[in-house]
Amino acid sequence: MKYRQLGNSGVRVSAVALGTGGQWGGRVDVPAAKRIVAAALDHGINYIDTADIYGTWYDGRPLAEEFLGEALQGIPRDHYVLGTKGFNTVPIQEGPNSWGASRYHLMNALDASLRRLRLDHVDLYQIHRFDEATPMEETMRTLDEMVRSGKVRYIGASNYAAWQICRCNDLAERYGWPAFITTQAHYNLLEREAEKELVPFCRTMKVGLLPYFPLANGLLAGRYEQGQPPPPDSRAAAFERTRRYLNRYATAQNYALLAKLTAFAEDRGHTLAELAIAWLLTEPATATVITGVSSVEHMIANAAAADWALSEQEQAEIRQLLEGQSD
Repeated sequence: MKYRQLGNSGVRVSAVALGTGGQWGGRVDVPAAKRIVAAALDHGINYIDTADIYGTWYDGRPLAEEFLGEALQGIPRDHYVLGTKGFNTVPIQEGPNSWGASRYHLMNALDASLRRLRLDHVDLYQIHRFDEATPMEETMRTLDEMVRSGKVRYIGASNYAAWQICRCNDLAERYGWPAFITTQAHYNLLEREAEKELVPFCRTMKVGLLPYFPLANGLLAGRYEQGQPPPPDSRAAAFERTRRYLNRYATAQNYALLAKLTAFAEDRGHTLAELAIAWLLTEPATATVITGVSSVEHMIANAAAADWALSEQEQAEIRQLLEGQSD
């Protein structure tokens, strides 16, 4: 496994990360979570990503954090770097102040996450999305208090625009508060909107980029065949939100592109999924690629993708395919 700096911090994280969204709490129960975490650590993956909202779609409880807390029992704390997120309404805690980036909500959300994770601190605490109702100064000062308390080591953003991260980090610099060292973004071979502003910003300002949905909910793993219903054990079969995702990205044009990308990968002895992850790792700003899995086999396959270093010529060929410049 290769390791990269987590933004401009001194922390080193695995190029591929274990994500606990998706089916944690459903197909992934506690025994499966323990097996997946063990396999990840065995294959050099040391960054684990979760959130206080993951798993709530099953029974209203934040099962991903609970299951992860159980899976990490007995594992030395310095063997992994753990990130979670706050912002969301946890269904069992609904109320007018049960969401957002206010001091009121975030302090409560962090303490609840720590209880579920059975930890006294998290390494990276991320604001899951930008809160237009809360002043940025309030959010950043709250995060400063969390770091000073010892409950949080570093802070990050998620689903923020480049200007929002820039403004927040300017405030942090002005007042001597911790700055965002990372941001999570929807970024893959089929979704490249981040390249317009966010990726160049991260590259220039040394903010670590953590792409999520690297396999486009399974499209970039060859999970779904054009014109066929989703497999019964797939996310699309289980979740309406995944079917909405496929409605947007599973287009005839994208299937034509997938065929070319698959042939490109297979000609080099790799899978389409390995190509999708390896391509994200060609971006210098990428700190780690967050891969959600429901089995040990998927975890091992994703870890192996980090070993494929695309040459400059291969990167150029992929860009040609993406831009529709190749026959």
